[in-house]
Amino acid sequence: MAETHPELEAEQAHVDLAYQRLDEARDEAIRLKDMVEVGRGGTNQARWEREIFYENIANRLRQLDLGERSLCFGRIDQSEEDGGGSYHIGRIAVAGDTQEPLIVDWRAPVAESFYRATGRDPQGLVRRRHFTSRGRRVLDLEDEFFGDAAGAGRVVVNGRELRGTGALINALEENRTGRLGDIIGTIQAEQDEIIRSALPGVLVVQGGPGTGKTVVALHRAAYLLYAHRFPLEGQGVLVVGPNRLFLGYIEQVLPSLGEAGVELAVLADLVSDVRVTGRDEDLAARLKGDLSMVNLVRRAVRTRQRPLRSDLVVGMGVRRIRVPMAETVRIVDEARRRYRTHNAARKFVVQSLFEALAAHHPDGVDAEVAREQLADHPEVREALMWMWPVLTPAQLLHDLYGSRALLRAAGPKLGDDELAALYRPWQEGKDASAVVWTVDDVPVLDEAMERLGPKPRNRRGGATDDARTYGHIVVDEAQDLSPLQLRMLTRRSLNGSMTIVGDIAQSTGAWAHGHWGEILDHLPDRREPRRAELTVGYRIPAPVMDEAAKVLALAAPDLRPPVAVRSEGDPPEHVPVDEPAKLHFRVVDQAVKESEQPGVGNVAVVTPRSRYRDVVEAFEANGVTVGSAPRDGLDHPITVVPVNLVKGLEVDVAVVVEPGDILDEEPQGFRSLYVAMTRATKRLALLSAGPLPEVLTGSS
Repeated sequence: MAETHPELEAEQAHVDLAYQRLDEARDEAIRLKDMVEVGRGGTNQARWEREIFYENIANRLRQLDLGERSLCFGRIDQSEEDGGGSYHIGRIAVAGDTQEPLIVDWRAPVAESFYRATGRDPQGLVRRRHFTSRGRRVLDLEDEFFGDAAGAGRVVVNGRELRGTGALINALEENRTGRLGDIIGTIQAEQDEIIRSALPGVLVVQGGPGTGKTVVALHRAAYLLYAHRFPLEGQGVLVVGPNRLFLGYIEQVLPSLGEAGVELAVLADLVSDVRVTGRDEDLAARLKGDLSMVNLVRRAVRTRQRPLRSDLVVGMGVRRIRVPMAETVRIVDEARRRYRTHNAARKFVVQSLFEALAAHHPDGVDAEVAREQLADHPEVREALMWMWPVLTPAQLLHDLYGSRALLRAAGPKLGDDELAALYRPWQEGKDASAVVWTVDDVPVLDEAMERLGPKPRNRRGGATDDARTYGHIVVDEAQDLSPLQLRMLTRRSLNGSMTIVGDIAQSTGAWAHGHWGEILDHLPDRREPRRAELTVGYRIPAPVMDEAAKVLALAAPDLRPPVAVRSEGDPPEHVPVDEPAKLHFRVVDQAVKESEQPGVGNVAVVTPRSRYRDVVEAFEANGVTVGSAPRDGLDHPITVVPVNLVKGLEVDVAVVVEPGDILDEEPQGFRSLYVAMTRATKRLALLSAGPLPEVLTGSS
């Protein structure tokens, strides 16, 4: 039986006291919340003040609700020369009866040494203590000593000294749950340097599989909100992920760090009033991500700003009002000259046309009288619709994509194959608001909004809002974003402050980039961009990483694989299937076998896109309950994931189906296979009907 740490009981007592104070603070917040009545009574100012007070209390309650997560995970003891203080480090700050700190927030300056101190640079510490906890119970303590009291046994990986290796390895070997966990208690120095990096400008973080780049990015968002509460709380912090499966996977991390106000979104969420699903074929996706679409959209808008092709003749009984075509030419030219956005000029065009009608009115009336008499006249309404229609982005693109003539007018340099890729038959009678758009359409819709502007306010005051901006934007899996998507994100940056995270070796989409410079060209350049790299692999065991490194050598020859913290582990398994017709059923057997192994929380069956549906049906035919990643996330013990959605996820075991098909089908085949092979924290199995690809066998 392992010996109990002599201070375990004392530390448990301290943690119990902190929880008591936390409970008291929560009870007080609930009492105040119940006292606040947010209703109709009183003045607008009084109601507004109550709502702000109510929201502040609600936010505080969210911060105080830790659920099953442990409050305290460490302690630092300073040397006498540095004050001799002792501080417990935790998720949020907790004060005692006399306001003495019982728990220091992990983001506070005094806590920095907990993450940064090394044997060479102890940063004023004599001891760093790591807690192993489950909920409110402290299970074990691990001490690291510095200075004269330092002992042997420090672990160095890739030139970096790891801290709290016992707690770190315990965390890495825990079963995966289908949700990304935080690393608040095991953050390493190279990760902490990125998390606490300065706010201004663009920070690019390159990190291979298993280096923790996603959790680092999320912890950075929480840290920046703490360190720069004003102004970021008002300006907003946005985290952008590649798809909804990914957002579901990470959604619990920031609340677990006491920050519930960060907005999580995919790009489609940033464009209002549209339905988005699926992706385009490669050629259309490349076109819709290219900066040439900026001019195509500009010309498409301009083609909807048209003078009349003949004089406007409006009947008034036996009399006629005639507005010469030349006057409509003047009105359109003037509107183009005066206004930056299309819809903003609509009011000017309407007013100018009624002024022209008044000038030619037989009774010599003014423009307002002409408007009262003629506003509902069919010829006038048709003229305004022709000259300067009010347009939404969906209406503009629905008309544009549905007309080869409009596409040719907007894109005179488009080749026949490019025009065919953009063309989508217009459905007669189908309103643009009912159109379902693709992910690749989103930045084009956003570009259209930039050109069109909000719809004019109606008499009730309604109007479409401009794109919201944010004080800081975190972009994960940024290596696949097209120039137009990056332009869309830059448009939403209030001051150029962004954290861009990804791995060039995992760039697999239609706009796969070869280096970060291609991405930085389209991001804010108010300050010189900073770059950081995560080099230590925490998630993936060395045997799995070594196998994946064979693919990396072809996927991204200039990049080195992360150095694995865990040098031991099960070697990847190749499961040959002699009869191709039985492949999918062998996949079921392998996944079930893996899920039944001790210490396995979840299994991902990663398939080529062409085999995804067949593999799901094979599980159903065998009566095995299985999750479908696009529908269920990773909430089942076994989940089937098409290879194009697996990026950014982690599981205990990955079963990769037919690696050769992934190489053949994906635009960036080697990179997609590299992604598929680097999801597992424990074991990797490769199933194929026939030999493995040469890159994995070493044959020539």
